[in-house]
Amino acid sequence: METRRHHRIVVIGGGSAGITVAARLRRAGERDVAVVEPGARHYYQPLWTLVGGGRAPLRESIRPQRSVMPKGVRWVRRAATAVDPEAREVLLDDGGTLHYEQLVVCAGIQLDWGRVPGLEEGLGKDGLSSNYLPTTAPATWRFIRATRSGSAVFSMPAGAIKCAGAPQKIAYLAADYWREQGVLGKIDVHLVLPGAAMFGVPEFARVLEDVVRRYGIKVHFGSEVTEVRPGAREVVVTNLGSGEKTTLPYDMAHLVPPQSAPDWIKRSPLAGADDPAGYVEIDKHTMRHVRYPDVWALGDAGSSPNSKTGAAVRKQAPVVVENLLAALDGREPTASYDGYASCPLTTARRKMLLAEFDYSGRPTPSIPVIDTLRERTDMWYLKRRGLPFLYWNLMLRGLA
Repeated sequence: METRRHHRIVVIGGGSAGITVAARLRRAGERDVAVVEPGARHYYQPLWTLVGGGRAPLRESIRPQRSVMPKGVRWVRRAATAVDPEAREVLLDDGGTLHYEQLVVCAGIQLDWGRVPGLEEGLGKDGLSSNYLPTTAPATWRFIRATRSGSAVFSMPAGAIKCAGAPQKIAYLAADYWREQGVLGKIDVHLVLPGAAMFGVPEFARVLEDVVRRYGIKVHFGSEVTEVRPGAREVVVTNLGSGEKTTLPYDMAHLVPPQSAPDWIKRSPLAGADDPAGYVEIDKHTMRHVRYPDVWALGDAGSSPNSKTGAAVRKQAPVVVENLLAALDGREPTASYDGYASCPLTTARRKMLLAEFDYSGRPTPSIPVIDTLRERTDMWYLKRRGLPFLYWNLMLRGLA
């Protein structure tokens, strides 16, 4: 039966952004907060790279959604299908509607598997995998272990994606494993990148240039995989500048799909008119919608031009909460997000490069004394143990 309910604050999405914002709102004393989230499981997705690289078990990345839902929040176990910002309503997949005073959109990002012909149907079989799904991340590790010679292809698509370092991380974890096994010299390792450099920040790009040189990885700059032929075990790589196509064979391949805002957001008035990816159009500092002052967005669904990472969410959430509460109180929002994001790049099976940066495009290290402009073993332990602890015990509780 169609129902219509009212909530002071509605949060769309129960991922890292939605749960963190809801927890912070509750800690600030807000009593009427609803979180719209259909899923029964909550995932710590950064661990999936380590699952695919054989460095962590999948089970550590999964917890029941109910275990992370903040106490006192109304959990609406439906999916949002539309937003009417004029009427201040969220339409649900059961025909019900939620009326709101303030709306926070953090519905995540959509994996557009279908934009690469052959990719989705080949996943999880015959050496082809992706760490971007919990169902196929374990297959990546099986295929890495099974590869003793031949060719391996790792790719990153053009456009914004969640955790832009992930396509490279798994290549380095695989190459280091093959080095340990004494077979790296028998494998042609290819890394397909859409950009002109290893990384957008020159200081970190130089470190990664040394990493690919160490492993003998061939990097295809300014290119992306545009077709997969699973039966033949080959991919088509297109140069984004010239349009020239080349074919690469693979014994194992880790491919990352193109990504965009969820389709229902693309179709909504919340999306930017000039943004084909359809992200919620927000001010990059206040996180407030540029046309609808009672709508906010953060995380992967927002249009802010930062790297889409959990670290960005951790810095965006307090800004959104402070500004939203100011708006409810009739005050102008003054909190500002500076674009901070971090990318913990696993460069070996026991080493990591912690890349931290903001809108300025310069390194912004947050750990005193430690030199984070190089690969470090202690940063590996931060990635494997410290960051998951921070996520489950502090960030999702609105404490960090």
